[in-house]
Amino acid sequence: MSNRSADSDLPDKGADPQLAGSLRAAAENHLAQLPPADISSRPTEEIIRELQVCQIELGMQYQELQRAQRMMQELRERYTDFYDLAPVGYVTLGSDARIGEINLTGAMLLGKTRSQLLHKQFAVFVAPEDSGHWGQYFTRVLQQDDKLTCELAVMRKDNTRCQLRLDSQRLVKDNKSTVVRVVLTDISENKRFEEELREQEEFYRMITENVDDFIAVLDLDGRRLYNSPSYARLFGDPESLKGTDSFAEIHPDDREHVRQVFMETVKTGIGLRIEYRFAMPDGSIRHMESCGGVIRNSLGRPSRVVVVSRDITERIRAEDQIRNLAFYDSLTKLPNRRMFDDRLNQAMAASNRSGRYAALMFLDMDNFKPLNDQYGHSAGDLLLKEVSHRITCCVREMDTVSRFGGDEFVVMLTELDTDKESSIAQTGIVAEKIRAILAKPYKLVLQEGDAKKTIKYRCSASIGVVMFIDHKYRAADLLKRADMVMYQAKEGGRNQVRFLGV
Repeated sequence: MSNRSADSDLPDKGADPQLAGSLRAAAENHLAQLPPADISSRPTEEIIRELQVCQIELGMQYQELQRAQRMMQELRERYTDFYDLAPVGYVTLGSDARIGEINLTGAMLLGKTRSQLLHKQFAVFVAPEDSGHWGQYFTRVLQQDDKLTCELAVMRKDNTRCQLRLDSQRLVKDNKSTVVRVVLTDISENKRFEEELREQEEFYRMITENVDDFIAVLDLDGRRLYNSPSYARLFGDPESLKGTDSFAEIHPDDREHVRQVFMETVKTGIGLRIEYRFAMPDGSIRHMESCGGVIRNSLGRPSRVVVVSRDITERIRAEDQIRNLAFYDSLTKLPNRRMFDDRLNQAMAASNRSGRYAALMFLDMDNFKPLNDQYGHSAGDLLLKEVSHRITCCVREMDTVSRFGGDEFVVMLTELDTDKESSIAQTGIVAEKIRAILAKPYKLVLQEGDAKKTIKYRCSASIGVVMFIDHKYRAADLLKRADMVMYQAKEGGRNQVRFLGV
């Protein structure tokens, strides 16, 4: 027997030449390490050697086969684990939508065992309200090569619902049969979260749309991202405000302060309550009160600022009205005695610090009562308004004119001179100017029904003046002294100015 004929009988020699060559080389190397056999005939020796090589080669092939089988088993088990224990369901449907294969996760999602699901129509498990949607979806999957997605609810054995997302793709096997591979993903939690989020959004939408407060969401530069419907009362359509600068409508005198407070809120996350003014398109002013808060992202960094504001214009007006009632005369709008007392104390302290004289004038109108007696109090009120106007025109803005009641007025001149004589001279000029202008005729127009009546009347004033520079006298004492000097002027003939040096 030749070597050629022996080689032709070896297994797998022609199937994989490279593998066969390596196996033969390994076998011959193994045989070379064995003790030599005692063979008398040369041909017989070659045959036996060839058989020994084949035997060793077959043994090695067997070992390789066992190793491959073990690897296949491991891969099969790993595939089974991946397939059955995957976090999503895998389903294979026939063209009739019957279940051909399904993994354990898919069976769990449908609420059945695998054996109960095989060969069943998938439509059996679809919730009634989604059955039509499922039919249309599966028809489209069979007609297209692309992956298609849909969402639907399935009914389980215990009548619970499971919301699923289906990712399906048609496959043609052996150019004959058609199957559909479907991936089932449980989106029940996502749907519950979406529903809760929708309910929260609806809840907050109802709040923002029905509160009188103004709610705005701004970016970190103060540009508007959202404005509640209440903003329509200020600027029209809230949608038109998106992307605009929230500082633009703030009164110029308040704008920088509001901007600084906003940036401080972004920096610290702490909202500060502030008051400011809006300059409205029609030129009016609205007083606002606002407080901001920071919305943070998942990293804890500020991403948005929510500002809740309210219109406090009416409150400011009411406060101003209360303040006016408390500190101003309702007829003449001049400071009343309460405010004058406060200003007098301040002026005395300032005079003491600066070393400059101040002056106090007490005025009483001469011949005022006959006007009331003859024409009534409305005529007297008109004259008192005109008197207050004439006195105010004679003094500086820093000075104070006050109505004490009835036809009595007090004037205080501050920051005169450090020299007493010079201060008296300045005060004398102002006092004489007041006396002269008050002595001029008054033209009073009375409204009597639909008709108007004009009255010409003359009325002068008696003025008593006291100079002061420190706290030698109390405020009440100064007023008494000025009142005393005023009566001296009145007794001395009226329509004159009298001084009392202090």
